Amino acid sequence: MRTVKVPLGARTYSIVIGRRVADRLGRACAKLGFGPRCAVVTDDHVGPAHAARTLASLRKAGFEPLLITFPAGETSKTLRQVEACYNELARHRLERRSFLVALGGGVVGDLTGFVAATYLRGIPFVQVATTLLAQVDSSVGGKTGVNLEAGKNLVGAFYQPRLVLCDLATLDTLPEREFRSGVAEVIKYGIIRDAAFLDQLERDLDRLLAREEAALGAVVARSCEIKADVVGQDETEGGVRAILNFGHTIGHGLEAISGYTQYLHGEAIAIGQVAAARLSEKLLGLPAAAVERIRALFARAGLPTAVRLAAPEKKRLFTAMRLDKKVSQGEVRFVLAEKIGQVRWGLPVAEKLVWETLSHE
Repeated sequence: MRTVKVPLGARTYSIVIGRRVADRLGRACAKLGFGPRCAVVTDDHVGPAHAARTLASLRKAGFEPLLITFPAGETSKTLRQVEACYNELARHRLERRSFLVALGGGVVGDLTGFVAATYLRGIPFVQVATTLLAQVDSSVGGKTGVNLEAGKNLVGAFYQPRLVLCDLATLDTLPEREFRSGVAEVIKYGIIRDAAFLDQLERDLDRLLAREEAALGAVVARSCEIKADVVGQDETEGGVRAILNFGHTIGHGLEAISGYTQYLHGEAIAIGQVAAARLSEKLLGLPAAAVERIRALFARAGLPTAVRLAAPEKKRLFTAMRLDKKVSQGEVRFVLAEKIGQVRWGLPVAEKLVWETLSHE
């Protein structure tokens, strides 16, 4: 078992990583001093596999849990679903000392965190992350929110969990495509912050894809350490936290124009990261060998590295990118790499250059 701290002063919290650490949920919540009423929020894919064990752990510790389940997928991350959760919480009379448990992947965590941030003007919540992507990225750092028709995560709040549990056992049954999607965020950490970590991923990728526990635990822990360090320096993305968006400007746009149905998040940002690497070569002098190294690693992980878009789709993509949260004064801003392990953020890029880059096979 490994523990990583997210250093935020009085709001510092732990990320606990290990096999079957979710069994400790009830005892951990009791130590945090929460009130007896709580709700476990999950989706209809994760719930049947993991909800019974989660509810049992809470009941054993003396809590009175309610189970709220919604349809799996990014299309559920809406204000309508948030309202449905509010109504369930009110119906079961959850109070300010009550708490929520987000049991699932990124969609569950984002939505549950936003509900927690806004119900009764804020109640505590805990993340029990069941996907690789959630364990290495979305469950950590306090970004919560939902999508609008115009774009991804346009409504939300920075609201930190009180605890994150990354139970490696939940990854045993994670579909292969979902697992590989999470690897895209892992690779990102090496590109933006830790060249030695990227070296490690190249060496251990086969072991990681085989879900060997030692390799998996080490990768999840290092990813969390990098994100915790960045969030500890810049909680609300006023500066350095922007580096975590490497590849996300294009990636979020691709998700939006496909109605959140064609690409998983990791697939979209894999395309975005390879495109950002190519832009980095043109604008910051990232060596061509480094660009190919990045592309090849995503390809080895079974992730897409390019996209073909017709002219109307390109127009829609750039419209979606202009609605992204990273736009400043009407300009789309990018995170680009000077070298492996070192990036710059807030860089404007000409639309023509973006299209040329995306057209590269």
